[in-house]
Formats: sequence, C-alpha cells, structure tokens
Amino acid sequence: MKIVDIREVTKPIRSSIRNAYIDFSKMTLSLVAVVTDVVRDGRPVIGYGFNSNGRYGQGALMRERFIPRLLEADPAGYADQRGDNLDPHALWAAMMVNEKPGGHGERSVAVGTIDMAIWDAVAKIADKPLYRLLAEEYGTGTPNRKVFVYAAGGYYWPDQGIDGLTREMQGYLDRGYTVVKQKIGGASIDEDRRRIEAVLKLLGPGRKLAVDANGRFDLPTAIAYAKMLADYDLFWYEEIGDPLDFALQAEMANHYERPMATGENLFSMQDARNLIRYGGMRPDRDWLQFDCALSYGLVEYLRTLAMLKEHGWSPSRCIPHGGHQMSLAIAAGLGLAGNESYPDLFQPYGGFPDGVEVVDGHVTLPELPGIGFEGKADLYAEMKALAH
Repeated sequence: MKIVDIREVTKPIRSSIRNAYIDFSKMTLSLVAVVTDVVRDGRPVIGYGFNSNGRYGQGALMRERFIPRLLEADPAGYADQRGDNLDPHALWAAMMVNEKPGGHGERSVAVGTIDMAIWDAVAKIADKPLYRLLAEEYGTGTPNRKVFVYAAGGYYWPDQGIDGLTREMQGYLDRGYTVVKQKIGGASIDEDRRRIEAVLKLLGPGRKLAVDANGRFDLPTAIAYAKMLADYDLFWYEEIGDPLDFALQAEMANHYERPMATGENLFSMQDARNLIRYGGMRPDRDWLQFDCALSYGLVEYLRTLAMLKEHGWSPSRCIPHGGHQMSLAIAAGLGLAGNESYPDLFQPYGGFPDGVEVVDGHVTLPELPGIGFEGKADLYAEMKALAH
C-alpha cells in the first residue's frame, strides 16, 4: 500500500469583492490529488484537498519540498499499525523532514492542503465518511451528522450599496441560515453602522449577525468600534486587530463584553497556544476559528484540540474558518460547534454535497466515503480532471 502520485494545480477563485484588508480579484488556491495503489471498484483510491480562500495557491512549495518527500518515503514507514491503511501522522512527519520549528507561514498552507487529501484517501480506503472515522478514532465513537453553519458574506462589492447588502443577507436567511456575517473596517465607522443596522432590521427572533474586521484595527479604532457595536446583540466581533497582536486582543476584553472571535490566521498549534495563553480569550463566550487547511492540516488540528483541552477549552468553542467540507467533517466527528459557509462565493470549492440543505441553521452530512467531495458535482468535476 503506497502513494504512487501526487498532482497539484493552481485554480482561480477570483471575485470583485473586498474586505477591510484585501480584494479578491486575483485570488487563487491549490487543488491536490493524492493517488494510491489501493483499488476500489476497479479504480485507484484518490484523495483530494484544497486550501481555503485568502492565502493563494502553494504549488511551488509543494513541488519543491513536500511532494518529493512523500514520494521518496518508504511505504513501510507510513502504513498504519494494522497494515491496512495509510498513517496520516507518519505522512505528515515525512513532509516535515528538514523543516525548522517556527516560521508558520505559507508552508503551513501547502502541508495542510496535502494533508486534507491524505485524510480523504484514508477514509475512502476505510470505506467510511471521514467524520465517522474521526469519531471512532479520536472522538466519542459516535459522530453528530447535524452541524451548525453560518453564512459568511457582506463583503464590500463595487456599487452594491445598502440595498444590495440587504438583498444578499435576505437571500441567506431565505435559504435557512440563522446567523449571517458581514465585513466591517473597509468603510467609515458611520457607514459601517448604517450597514449593520440595515442587516439587523432583517433579523427576527433566533437570528444573529456577526461582524468581521479582518485584522484591520489598531487599538484606538478597535475600541471605537467596540463602543459602537455594544449597542447591538451580535453573534461575535471577529479578528479585531492583527492576528499576532495578542496584547491588543487581550485588551479588548476590557472594552467589549459580548463574544469575540479570532484564530483563522494562526497557522500552528504553537500560535494557537500563544493566543490562549496571552490573548485574553474567554472560554465561556469567545470563539476560535483555526482552519486546518491553512494550518498544517488535521494532524496539527488534533494537537491544537489537545492543547485547548489542557487549557480548559472545549472543542464546542471552535467554529473553523474556510467554509469547506473538511472542517464540516471535523465538526461532525470531533464535536466542534459548527463551520463557516460561503453560499455564493469561492465556488465550486465551498458549500455542501448536492441536495444538502440548510435547515434552521444546520446541515446534515450524507453518508459518503471520505470527505464527501464526490457528492458535489461541480467540485468533483474539477478534481476528476486533475486526477485522471
């Protein structure tokens, strides 16, 4: 049993949207196929992966370092203990040979993308949905197929205006979402207040609005926004300042009593641990958004969950960034609170398998082997073109 080929390609996910920091007009991602010599139904088992939006494709790093290491590794060294599957932890270690500790930047995205494909292959070889495999190997034994999802949108579109924003958000509510998210920090505080109040008027009982500054604010601006936002019962105030400015995040606990969220731009267990140690995050109300596709993959995410437990945090305070099916599987298998969703953006890579609907803010995952990519026709067409 071995990996016989790894293929990668850079794909566009460009859009005319922007947040408080970047526009997405040239955004890309990496799509990866890990081909094994295991045969099911007359065809080799192939695992697929891709990285979340916001970090661009990572093909050069993969081609120069991580793919060659995997293909050169001894298959006997990455077989699992039973000898009937691949060991993702051993494969992760093979990718990280000769990599110094620290420096958790772009390489964490390259490794995380390949790691996703490896776990997809592992679950397919086991002939189980990944969420079931995770529940049995690392969780309670029983997955929860019903997962909370929120609709991430509310970007700054050219000429969208308040009317366009409210039409967008109403569309998410009409599709069954109970929590919607919009961007702040890309306009004046007065304009952002008007945008927030326009969306809040759409929300009935049991529905909430989250806001996301995408790391834009310095401390005075963050406090000014906190005072403005205190007037509203928001789901959370997200990524207020630079993701590595733990002192700023800690100070915000003195200025904003309602829930805060951050972590999508922390790319290792060590960085996540520093947030927990020094960022003043409150385990009774705040939310953690670590994204395995950007942070060395599920192997590292398991270490992060173990670290959180040591510090008194529950996995039920985690709602990952990224809007991909990998995090949905982790949420269902390991007891996370839910997952981000991009209903209309970054397609075909976001979203759910065909036929899965949002009902009262939740989706129910189908019984598909692996991560379930094959259940989403437009996405699987891209993957199949790479692998065959």
